[in-house]
Amino acid sequence: MSSYLPFPAAAIIAIVAAYLIGSLSFAVIVSKAFGMADPRSYGSGNPGATNVLRSGNKTAALVTLMLDAAKGWLPVFLIRHFGAEWGVGPGVEGIAAVAGLAAFLGHLYPVFFSFKGGKGVATAIGVIVGIAPLLGLATCATWVIIALFFRYSSLASLAAAFFAPSYYLIGGNIAWPLHRTVLVALILMSLLLFWRHRENIRRLVAGTESKLGSKKKV
Repeated sequence: MSSYLPFPAAAIIAIVAAYLIGSLSFAVIVSKAFGMADPRSYGSGNPGATNVLRSGNKTAALVTLMLDAAKGWLPVFLIRHFGAEWGVGPGVEGIAAVAGLAAFLGHLYPVFFSFKGGKGVATAIGVIVGIAPLLGLATCATWVIIALFFRYSSLASLAAAFFAPSYYLIGGNIAWPLHRTVLVALILMSLLLFWRHRENIRRLVAGTESKLGSKKKV
């Protein structure tokens, strides 16, 4: 298709591929590879790195974290650096952000796992790092600071989700280019992260939320 079209076939293929990559639930895959119980069967039931950590296997949790982040980063990185050659269209930055959002949605609603996925924190951070490494660093630093002070993974995730679009807007055209589509994608991811953490928010308010390092019986 002609390169002047806003959404050529190559862009649609890239976005669909990003969703399929995001649909790989590495918490389940890694746990099976390590001979562990399905993370959906214990703790919070969330197929994510934090719940895998509750099993006590830190290596499996770290591998899950890295792979979940990588599947958000990879589509964004590839499209930003090779999208023009692949013919995804002139708005490479915007299409990369949409592909990142698709990978994030794949983690939340994976086609390979009955559309029952994780909360998407690591994948979202991977997407953000792919968009702008400094933005990813600022977002990760926010998560780490809140986690260290309060010991709640969910609270740290909510803070990072809130500040990521704000950082992007404040640093736009200073530390990184500012693109409207990218900003919208970041806001949508932030809203979805809050939605996926709604039960955690209730437990935080009630004072019953599990802290980092606590284990649930597997």
